Amino acid sequence: MPPRDNPTARQQRLGIELRKLRDRAGKTARESAGLLSIDQAKISHIEAGRIGVSVERIRTLATFYQCDTEPLIDALCAIALEHRGQHWYDDYRGKLDPNWLNIAELEHHAVAMRSMQSITFPGPFQTETYARALFSGVTPKLPSDEIEARVEHRLKRASIFERPSPPQYTAIIHEAALRMRFGGRTVVREQLEYLIEVSKLPTVIIRVIPFTSEDFIEVTQPVLYASGPVSELDTVQIDSAFGGRFLYAETELKKYRTLLDIAEQASLDPEGSRQIIHHIAREL
Repeated sequence: MPPRDNPTARQQRLGIELRKLRDRAGKTARESAGLLSIDQAKISHIEAGRIGVSVERIRTLATFYQCDTEPLIDALCAIALEHRGQHWYDDYRGKLDPNWLNIAELEHHAVAMRSMQSITFPGPFQTETYARALFSGVTPKLPSDEIEARVEHRLKRASIFERPSPPQYTAIIHEAALRMRFGGRTVVREQLEYLIEVSKLPTVIIRVIPFTSEDFIEVTQPVLYASGPVSELDTVQIDSAFGGRFLYAETELKKYRTLLDIAEQASLDPEGSRQIIHHIAREL
């Protein structure tokens, strides 16, 4: 089977973690290839996510790398067993930018999430009319079928809260985002009212940073911190006009954990946040 041209972020992550284990063990790619009786190029492809690797080989490599963290090994094996077409977001492959699938995949596998938004609402909490207003304003203008595919995909991201064990999700939203009138008063009022309803879900916490906060928080771009089944698989996703980025390095993860802690401390408690959202909705 030829190498994948466009591995998913999750496939790449499996390779990255295997590379980390090899580096920590002080083993070369040549030594790993010799262990598996494959050529060295295949180890490079595995570590880049360009070709798959079996559960048996993951466990063989883990033993060779003297990794005895069984939960991490199990989590890596679980990634290896996944296949395309298994989840709803695979239906959009070839229709939307791969980054859209990667963010949905990240949310699907996360056990807990924290996000910070300063201009718009978190994707899983957006209404249909609000999402359509955002995509209709993209420059250059998108074809109508592209807009509809994006809206449909965004709404389906909310399915994470319909699972038997939905993830804990803490959304920190700046008051500025609540007051933006994208799509007009009716659209925004509906979005705010929906946000209040979402905040009542047992695993969802909405916290608002009010304009009265005097602290500058260095999180001006949308940030999502997704906790994996083990801490080694935690991921930060940063969104921007130039595309999304996935961060895995421990120094970066620590930085964004700290920033989100600061943002949470500067925000209102859940009840105070619901009150300000309700107040802004009544003003419209």
